[in-house]
Amino acid sequence: MAQINVQNLSFSYESSYHNIFENVSFSIDTDWKLGFIGRNGKGKSTFLNLLLGKYEYSGTIKTDMRFDYFPYVISDTEKTADELSEVWKPGVENWRILCELNLMDVDPELLYRPIRTLSFGERTKVMLAFLFSGENDFLLIDEPTNHLDKEAREIIKKYLASKKGFILVSHDRDLLDACIDHVLVLNRSTIEVQSGNFSSWWENKEKADSFARAENEKHTREIGRLKSAMDRASSWAAKSESTKIGYDPIKEHDRTKNARTYISSKTKKMEARAKSFEQRMEKNIEEKEGLLKDVEQIRDLRLTGLTHYKDRLIECRDLSLQYSDSDTPAFEGLSLEINQGDRLFLSGKNGCGKSSFIKAILDGGVSDRYKISGDFLIAPNLVISYINQDTSMLKGDLRMHAFENKLDYSQFLAVLRHLDFEQVQFEKKMEEFSEGQKKKVLIATSIMTPAHLYIWDEPLNYVDVFSRMQLEKLIENYKPTMLIVEHDTKFAEKLATKTCEML
Repeated sequence: MAQINVQNLSFSYESSYHNIFENVSFSIDTDWKLGFIGRNGKGKSTFLNLLLGKYEYSGTIKTDMRFDYFPYVISDTEKTADELSEVWKPGVENWRILCELNLMDVDPELLYRPIRTLSFGERTKVMLAFLFSGENDFLLIDEPTNHLDKEAREIIKKYLASKKGFILVSHDRDLLDACIDHVLVLNRSTIEVQSGNFSSWWENKEKADSFARAENEKHTREIGRLKSAMDRASSWAAKSESTKIGYDPIKEHDRTKNARTYISSKTKKMEARAKSFEQRMEKNIEEKEGLLKDVEQIRDLRLTGLTHYKDRLIECRDLSLQYSDSDTPAFEGLSLEINQGDRLFLSGKNGCGKSSFIKAILDGGVSDRYKISGDFLIAPNLVISYINQDTSMLKGDLRMHAFENKLDYSQFLAVLRHLDFEQVQFEKKMEEFSEGQKKKVLIATSIMTPAHLYIWDEPLNYVDVFSRMQLEKLIENYKPTMLIVEHDTKFAEKLATKTCEML
């Protein structure tokens, strides 16, 4: 069993105002199935790149292991995976790749097809087969299930559960629970390593956060009590000291020569008492400091939905859609309805037509690009708030984005802060954001847009676990009418009032 020892690691990007890591130290074993958890922008992908030697840093990372990284770079989509094998996994023996493909029940023919012809799921499976076909590599797996349908996720989940010796970056709680036996967590201020899966870590974290809040409250009350006592003692001491010199012989006719000594002694006792209160207060303040440094503060979000005068917003019966440049339908035979208050989760394999159906709703069922058949009813004057699965359209600064989407800029920034954006991000162009941060821009835009129907197409890709929980709470509280395409099993199980699988 080998180890990766990290000692006093510090790193920051040249354009950054603060360190991504600062004097970080921890150790991990290379036969662990390690889940890597943390907020968007905390440095998960950065740490993987540090292991790969892509950046200079201070401190040490000691290990005898060789690293390999998923996903591989696709230099030319016209090439096949077989043609890229020497770039992806130099010296790999072909039979090893075939064995790994067999474990995922994948047709070996995929190795010899141009990459551009492979679906997201097929590309992921082929790359994972290459990744695990080596010997003595410690594997760095960065979000392998983004854009994958439920069936593909299940295959990847079972495959990874049978492996070890990797770091898995993922925000999918179901995948983490199934595949890992340790967690590496980037907390708000510290890094921790813990045995167990996501659920066991989250249970421990909730208990630790609850204890930290209770201790913080206890110290806050004690500090207030001690401060009041110290102020009283100090006031008494000052008042007593003021009577030591000079007195009214009429009012204090019985005062003796020894009174001054007595007053001095009494004043010193009161000052000592005040000093004791101050020392105890400082100790409580010291013990209080840092208690909340790693507590996750998942702030409540707000949403303002609209009420339509019709109860049924969308209805289709035996609906089919075919693009004008295609010989086959994008989908056919679809029947469903969305009434006010429904949260319909739409599922199906990649390429089954989910996004095409959403486009048809957004177009009002009318477009020169395709023709539809069957019954398709959309409530008149329906206001829709939409999250696209693609973030490539996000360009420029946040102020212009808010203006173009008719959002109050200050409120928009406040929502992003609630979604854990740091203020330094507000000055950047959106092209510089991580994929998770881009998705949060779209989420903030959608929930700030009053609508009858919220259509979210894979909103959680790249979005951290804490923000997923935050969105779950938002939807549970406000109960908007929604059509959602999302492959996060736990998210769907918690929120769906209806489901529809497209074949």
